Amino acid sequence: MLALVDCNACFASCESIFRPELRDQAVVIASNNDGCIVARSPKAKALDIPDLIPLFKIRNVLEQHQVHIFSSNYELYGDISSRIMSLLSRFCVDMEVYSIDEAFLDLSGFENLVRRGHDIKKAVWKQQRMPVCVGIAQTKTLAKLANHLAKKSNKLQGVCVLDDLAMWEPVFKKISVSKVWGVGSRLSKHLALLDVLTVQDLRTQPPKRIRKEFGVTLERTVRELNGERCFDLETQPPPKKEIFSSRSFGKKVTCVEELKQSVAAHAVRATEKLRKQKSLAKRVYVMIQTSRFHEHRYNNSASLVLPYPTNDTRIIIRFAQQVCEHLFKSGYLYAKAGVGLFDLSNVHYKQHDFFEPGQSDQAFKLMSLIDTANRRYGKGKMFLAAQGTQQKWAMARSFKSPSYTTRFSDLPIIKI
Repeated sequence: MLALVDCNACFASCESIFRPELRDQAVVIASNNDGCIVARSPKAKALDIPDLIPLFKIRNVLEQHQVHIFSSNYELYGDISSRIMSLLSRFCVDMEVYSIDEAFLDLSGFENLVRRGHDIKKAVWKQQRMPVCVGIAQTKTLAKLANHLAKKSNKLQGVCVLDDLAMWEPVFKKISVSKVWGVGSRLSKHLALLDVLTVQDLRTQPPKRIRKEFGVTLERTVRELNGERCFDLETQPPPKKEIFSSRSFGKKVTCVEELKQSVAAHAVRATEKLRKQKSLAKRVYVMIQTSRFHEHRYNNSASLVLPYPTNDTRIIIRFAQQVCEHLFKSGYLYAKAGVGLFDLSNVHYKQHDFFEPGQSDQAFKLMSLIDTANRRYGKGKMFLAAQGTQQKWAMARSFKSPSYTTRFSDLPIIKI
């Protein structure tokens, strides 16, 4: 059996870990540059505050209901997530970290699955003060569905086990097919043309017919809904084929030097991810754009082939800034930039060129030294001058909470 452990309102719950008074209050989390609402606590959802709505459009509503607003605190959320995943690994044979707030656990060999689910739920709350729900079933798709039921039903107390599927058929008939993992609203509209409106409707479809109409992925989903495992745990997720880093600016950028600094910063983030998955890149991509709401809009992008596959930040920055200079046009208010790395290959299987020796061992050691220093002393403690020292264009986070778990100066102080 597989279990899906999912944090409830993860980002909002992270904000309440060190501020317990927020647990029963309305909390919303804003996206980059405090643009849109990307997460809401249960109390905020009860106020009918919509998701992904620009913050400025409902500022009056938030003030009226005294809703607490926080900027996205990625350092805090990432660290809390790592702690939770480490804790969950003690409860299972194998585990797949599916996202920052979700993990699939292999519970093979355990008998009382309801008790196991409650043990997981209690442990995560006791040690991390994070509320979670646990869905347990034979397949990933059913475990996702079980988790949905665990969140929606108060009777289940946060843990749902789908073992006898026939017993659950009356419930499946009441759940929209859009709630099935991988279906969503767009695909559900096409399924509606076949009178497939509920989970039970999809379960009873002939798999071959679904494959002919929608492809092999949805066919596997149908089989999974009937207890046939088609999606295995990915305990070691495959390396990404493309890596991107992009973000909006805290203020509009008009000069090429500041734009180049932001491109360098994105190149640094992208190459850190590249080295983490032990890959090399052969092509760098750069995009710049103004606000899509601005009267004078401009956006452009281009890519450049690198002289050899590399994960050397210095090389990637140099070529990324060359592309940036080529794309830049004066007279525009730039709102966003990004860097992508393409044509990735494994660092252990380098394809050498007779005329180009490739990345040197010294470069590999230097990059490893920078990564080690930043892991030990804090992200960004060691950086390249090309990133700039002031970064006036940096992302605005006016409502950011302290980095309670990753910065000594932000450690909570207990007074007795």
